[in-house]
Amino acid sequence: MEKGSCDIGLIGLAVMGQNLVLNMNDHGFKVAVFNRTVSKVDDFINEEAKGTEVVGAHSPEELCSLLKTPRRIMIMVKAGDVVDATIESVLPYLEKGDIIIDGGNSLYTDSNRRTKDLGDKGILFVGSGVSGGEEGARFGPSIMPGGNPEAWPHVKGIFQAIAAKVEDGTPCCDWVGEGGAGHYVKMVHNGIEYGDMQLIGEAYQLLKDGLGLTPDEFSEVFTEWNKGELDSFLIEISSIIFAKKDEDGTPLLDKILDTAGQKGTGKWTAISALDLGMPVTLIGESVFARCLSALKDERVTASKILEGPKEKLSVDQASRAEFIEQVRCALYCSKMISYAQGYMLLRAAEKEQGWHLNLGGVALMWRGGCIIRSVFLGDIKKAYDKDPNLQNLLFDSFFSTALNKYQMNWRKALVHAIEAGVPTPAFSTALAFYDGYRTERLPANLLQAQRDFFGAHTYERVDEPRGKFFHTNWTGRGGRVSSTTYNA
Repeated sequence: MEKGSCDIGLIGLAVMGQNLVLNMNDHGFKVAVFNRTVSKVDDFINEEAKGTEVVGAHSPEELCSLLKTPRRIMIMVKAGDVVDATIESVLPYLEKGDIIIDGGNSLYTDSNRRTKDLGDKGILFVGSGVSGGEEGARFGPSIMPGGNPEAWPHVKGIFQAIAAKVEDGTPCCDWVGEGGAGHYVKMVHNGIEYGDMQLIGEAYQLLKDGLGLTPDEFSEVFTEWNKGELDSFLIEISSIIFAKKDEDGTPLLDKILDTAGQKGTGKWTAISALDLGMPVTLIGESVFARCLSALKDERVTASKILEGPKEKLSVDQASRAEFIEQVRCALYCSKMISYAQGYMLLRAAEKEQGWHLNLGGVALMWRGGCIIRSVFLGDIKKAYDKDPNLQNLLFDSFFSTALNKYQMNWRKALVHAIEAGVPTPAFSTALAFYDGYRTERLPANLLQAQRDFFGAHTYERVDEPRGKFFHTNWTGRGGRVSSTTYNA
């Protein structure tokens, strides 16, 4: 193979890596590939990539020799130490101005570090979120690149060619921001994905336990929902899942064990929210719900000991449609809250990290190709197009109008859940946030009084300027010295 003839190199031939390579090949890019288990290179070239222009390399040195300059190398390996080891393996064969792209699910702080460390060596680093699963990788993912801005012109053509496109042909890929911004946005995407899936699960359980819907009836309901405001990839695939039969003709869903796994990005989102003092409650509850699902044996024991409501909900035929609509409203409103919280987190991270995020652009990147793609993201894009400095999504008229219209149905759905003993942690925390956010005066005044009473933590007064702190000797026995405080 002629040296310096390939447009891009890719290391890591698991399913996502393979499908990205085939996608690039479809779009006329010549790709060189390498894998740590070298036999996998030949297997890929002789099988999945047979008849393509893809070139196999059997060492990092050979891979680098096959690339045009500036060399572009995309790494699709497990996050963590493996990424650093892979970068180290190619560094000796790179020159200043060459580009390394990490397309895995790396923690954004690692991407911050790699951008800086590689930049000091003259190598341009891109940390890029890639969403859409194996199908997206093959036919058009959502791509969220960040890192060294100097690298963007060199990867833009490839990334935007292989990315998903929205209706007008705009690619679901644009520059996100500096350092780890791309991976941070992907992390929040995954956190929102956790939330969306938990919300759909709660709607499913409430309708199953409350109305006794069969899987086939669920498939019809979700197919209908997918024609309206909830039009999205996850609602669409849920309708297909409900209809799927096992080999014996019974619903496959009923045979699947109810313990959920996780890869950590939802947890990272919740941790980041706590670090930044942002109330991203729905994603946090969604992570905890997966943790609770994993306690299967304890739940089986608890189901025999702990009691719930004795009476089953009795819903007549005329009320069924009303019940289903209430659950739909709860799902839609809670989804709005989740995205608003996710965007609150993005704004806080942008400020802390000194990034310059295009928040409308982020919605566009999520509009197609990725797991959370939905019509709804177009409304977020419009909100930020209207006001790029929008303080909170809930202040946009589209969102406030919908919430004001549906909030009573949302409440009724939760009353049904409580009466039926159906757990709805995400629906409930979303409504609690909504009610807290719209409450002018919360009981934190009592909390501050308590803190000042037992720890001399001080408080501010409503009749004095902000930033002026007071301490009261509540019992007459306390001192006059106040404590320092920590604000998240």
